[in-house]
Amino acid sequence: MFNDFKLIEGRPVYIQLKEYLKRMITNGHLLENQKLPSTRELSSFLSISRNTVLTAYADLEQEGLIYAVKGKGNFVSHVETMKSASIQLNWTEKINEQTYLADELDLMKHGVRWNHDMISFNSIAPDEKLFDVENFKRAFLNRMAIEGNIVLNYGYAKGYKPLIEYLLHYMEIKGIDIRNKDILITNGFTEGLDLLLSSIHKKNGRIICENPTHHTAIKLFRLHGFEIEGIDMDDDGIDVSKLESLLSKKEYDFAYLIPSYHNPTGIVTSSEKRKEIMELFSAYQLPIVEDGFNEELRYSGSHLAPLAAFAGAGNNVIYISSFSKILFPGIRVGWILADKDLIYYLESMKRARTIHTSTLDQAVLFQYLNDGCFEKYLKKAKSVYKKKYELAVHTCQQAIPYKRMTGDGGLHLFLELENNIDSRSLLEKCYQKGVVFLPGDVFYTDDSGKDTLRLGFSRLKEREITQGIKIIGDTLRIDFGG
Repeated sequence: MFNDFKLIEGRPVYIQLKEYLKRMITNGHLLENQKLPSTRELSSFLSISRNTVLTAYADLEQEGLIYAVKGKGNFVSHVETMKSASIQLNWTEKINEQTYLADELDLMKHGVRWNHDMISFNSIAPDEKLFDVENFKRAFLNRMAIEGNIVLNYGYAKGYKPLIEYLLHYMEIKGIDIRNKDILITNGFTEGLDLLLSSIHKKNGRIICENPTHHTAIKLFRLHGFEIEGIDMDDDGIDVSKLESLLSKKEYDFAYLIPSYHNPTGIVTSSEKRKEIMELFSAYQLPIVEDGFNEELRYSGSHLAPLAAFAGAGNNVIYISSFSKILFPGIRVGWILADKDLIYYLESMKRARTIHTSTLDQAVLFQYLNDGCFEKYLKKAKSVYKKKYELAVHTCQQAIPYKRMTGDGGLHLFLELENNIDSRSLLEKCYQKGVVFLPGDVFYTDDSGKDTLRLGFSRLKEREITQGIKIIGDTLRIDFGG
């Protein structure tokens, strides 16, 4: 006995010993009233200090798992260890249709498996090597010193007030009229959209969006039972003539649009087209859910105001965003900016679902933003990403025979292949050569896009970008005659 006790580095030894003995007792390997080794014997046998054993025994006694008899030693207490008759349920029969659909749409489960030795263009997450860790640690320590006892307790469903006020100002700087608007803090963009879809009345059960569009949004729309109508994109945004045609023929509950550095195409909707879109939706009295995806990653050209800014004092635009694709996605902080009355009800839905977003995460993010660190970080990140973006564009132009390439900035490019070459067949060949990417069909609302692919370059080194794109190009020419 005790021969299988193995120490793990970095964890207090007395806790490891206590948990080991506790498991032995609760599993019935140490029996009621059985005498335990003396502290001296056990410390010698396990090659640990006697004080460690003393502390572990004291904790076990406090928990009622052992008892001490003066002059005789420590013994196992009475612990209920009897098990009921075991049964095996078939849980796949108890899963509902919505969960099966979620599984079917889960790219992490059903996408191509790859290892870290491969060149992966799958991700459009930020490069963690750029993270401003030192200033984030400083922000954490500063905020904890100011109100550590508060931010470690329960918070408010609506969010951490200083962060809400900061973001309202942040959105006002973008040109948005924040009068009669409010903000709800969420666990990233995904929860924000899910909360909204759970709260709005499904009158027609139909939404309109760009085609292709954000896969996570497609997944949520389908999970909530919406019919999705996608509209093709021009190089400067959604095809407005087709949009107007559809609006005149059918009724929709709302539109979902990504006007800046669109995912997956990377297209930035022009200012003229943004104005047309807003006038059209105003005429049809239709809400717009605006995805503020990667707005900050502008490498050239003039600033373009979000659709929410074009709305002026109007309240038909619901703006959902986060810093996840730019800054610290691990803290999962996003926000919804919308009409005050809508936020009032979304707050209750948020409280019912998750109570609140981590107050500690919100508070540290606020401190980091308020200290001016984000602006400095963004300058550095944009410089690095711009270089990668330009390299990816140039290498694609030189190496890949494509029909169309889009991407005005951000962290990815979108390619349409010549001769209707199937991107999944291309992926199979590239996988064998150590390169993976995301087939574009997962972003389409109508099962099209078989000849498209998205290349995310944010987390790759420059040599990997060049090497990976050249492998894709060579594979197209050699294996597909591209």
